[in-house]
Amino acid sequence: MSSWIEDPAFAADRPFGPQTLPYGVLDGLGVAVRVGDHALPLRPMAAAFGELSGLVAADTLDPLLAAGRPTWSALRARLRELVTATAAPEGAVLVPLTDVRPVLPFTVGDYVDFYSSRDHAENVGKMFRPDGDPLLPNWTHLPVGYHGRAGTVVVSGTDIVRPHGQRKGPNDPAPVFGPSTRLDIEAELGFVCGGPVAGRVSTSAAAEHIFGVTTVNDWSARDIQAWEYVPLGPFLGKSFATSVGAWITPLEAFTAARIPVPDPGHPRQEYLVEDRPWGLDVSLTVEWNGTVVSRPEFAGMAFSCAQQLAHMTVNGATVRPGDLFASGTISGPEKHQRGSFLELCWGGKEPITLDDGSERTFLQDGDTVVITATAPGPEGSVVGLSEVTGTVQAAN
Repeated sequence: MSSWIEDPAFAADRPFGPQTLPYGVLDGLGVAVRVGDHALPLRPMAAAFGELSGLVAADTLDPLLAAGRPTWSALRARLRELVTATAAPEGAVLVPLTDVRPVLPFTVGDYVDFYSSRDHAENVGKMFRPDGDPLLPNWTHLPVGYHGRAGTVVVSGTDIVRPHGQRKGPNDPAPVFGPSTRLDIEAELGFVCGGPVAGRVSTSAAAEHIFGVTTVNDWSARDIQAWEYVPLGPFLGKSFATSVGAWITPLEAFTAARIPVPDPGHPRQEYLVEDRPWGLDVSLTVEWNGTVVSRPEFAGMAFSCAQQLAHMTVNGATVRPGDLFASGTISGPEKHQRGSFLELCWGGKEPITLDDGSERTFLQDGDTVVITATAPGPEGSVVGLSEVTGTVQAAN
């Protein structure tokens, strides 16, 4: 490929080449696209986009999310023309990623978190309900989920303050209040919604309402969660922070990554049936203080993003621009594929040794977690998803 962008990382065999082109928003610069190891602010070159110039000159992705699929496709096609041209468009300036500060790129509407990894659900069930069936009867029939707190969704790089809450161990006579002692992560994918406001979205219409994909870390206070979650489910153990990647990879970039979801072993309700499946072949990597501790595979998830969106709206609830839903923790059958530290250390019984020789079960103050992901792209290329990173700060 001959392009005016000379960054070696802007290549088809690298995650952020012309096959990816994720959108973000930079502090003081507005909407931008990531090209290799650089950001390309779009406002200075807005004239090159013609009637789409207002979308790229915006301060957030909100107008673009509201514009809908035909506009998303047209903008992506024009952007690809511009970045693969031999001459730079007028006003184009590349900025090293190290010199910019990404901000949360869109206004988060509703936030839903699912629970769609069978391996994760069975592992947690074995730990939280040792005397019961680890997988409850509804689990293979519908995408289990809950509504989270949109106001605490933060962009990658935001520090995570250790939360307070009630906790009670199985042998404690009464609950105590204080900072969580079992702070954890959940490696997930997040799906950013847009297009017209709609309810009862079919699986075949999912692409009209899912703008793009990013990585998610749904931070979890396991001790608070274990005490509070019966009978209504997650609350304070989850709502204190959810980190999302700063760059949103368009759904169109994942055409070559589409695969069927695993067979549940029984028919599913008609509204969950997919004519063409939206399972995704995405590989994740989880680093803890620089040590790779897990490599989850999204391919094993029991429900696709299209099925999750269909279930989320089947009762008449609407999806609107800015809504975010997350896949749920991504775990596989092998220990090195577990997407939470709760599973990796098996509830604190099996410490994890990092490269510096230190041992961990749950997160300590000062620890940093980075989650990255890639998917197969067209013609043997690699599609990248934005990294999501966060460092734990002491409770205040």
